Amino acid sequence: MKLAQYDITHPQTARVVQTFRITPESSPVEVRHITLQVPDGSLSYVEGQSIGVLIRGKHEFGNPYHLRLYSIASAREGENGVGSDISICVRRCSYIDEVNGEEYPGVASNYLCDRKVGDEITLTGPYGSHFTMPPMRETNLLMVGVGTGIAPFRAFAKRIFHEKGYWKGKVLLFYGANHGLELLYMNDMVNDFQLYYDEETFQAFEAISPRPHLDAPVTWEAHMNDHGEDVWDLVQEPNTYVYVAGLESALESFNKTMIRVADSEAAWNDVQETLKQNGRWAELIY
Repeated sequence: MKLAQYDITHPQTARVVQTFRITPESSPVEVRHITLQVPDGSLSYVEGQSIGVLIRGKHEFGNPYHLRLYSIASAREGENGVGSDISICVRRCSYIDEVNGEEYPGVASNYLCDRKVGDEITLTGPYGSHFTMPPMRETNLLMVGVGTGIAPFRAFAKRIFHEKGYWKGKVLLFYGANHGLELLYMNDMVNDFQLYYDEETFQAFEAISPRPHLDAPVTWEAHMNDHGEDVWDLVQEPNTYVYVAGLESALESFNKTMIRVADSEAAWNDVQETLKQNGRWAELIY
């Protein structure tokens, strides 16, 4: 991530007030829900925006800072209604050096996952305005995410069902993971989305990778086959907004599925182009 792309001239210090693992210990994937406390009134954001974590030190290419963006998982009223608290969803990552083949820990993810309650973290931002939810309660929302791509959708749901009250438009969430245990905020560890299952306008569908041990991408076929006609009708309505978040594979898989639902690539491309031209399509791809 290039520092020059982002304004980091107004950093602020946050303190870790909560950190816990939201994937079971039996899962090979460690994902943590981390709540950070910022000085009262110092951070104003809306759902769908990201916060920057700025790590000082000697980094690659001699950079004095390392910057990583994380989607804010809280509504604008703050985590649990506490305005000074915001939460992020962090997966501990590593990467393989293309030159020497060595595996190295991801700088920001390991830094954050290793923080303890009381530790201080430097934040910048918030950033991004293209992924924010529309203000109208009559709007339909179609949300598609994989892995930590669930974070902004957690913020969306908390906003429209808790803080904002009832929502008149339809809200559909398609969410995927390698294993059922990794359905973040939808597993036995933490199941925030269960709070909204009784909402008349809300539906959630979970998809699992067919071959997680081979890192096969999540597929939406089973769910789209059952609900494809409803989804196809929904994306053609003039008050529907579509959001896709997570890995590139999430977008690729969703597009392939929609082509099949639409019966042709041309038909889906036409609908998708209309959504984009009208500002009703947003991607947050990592």
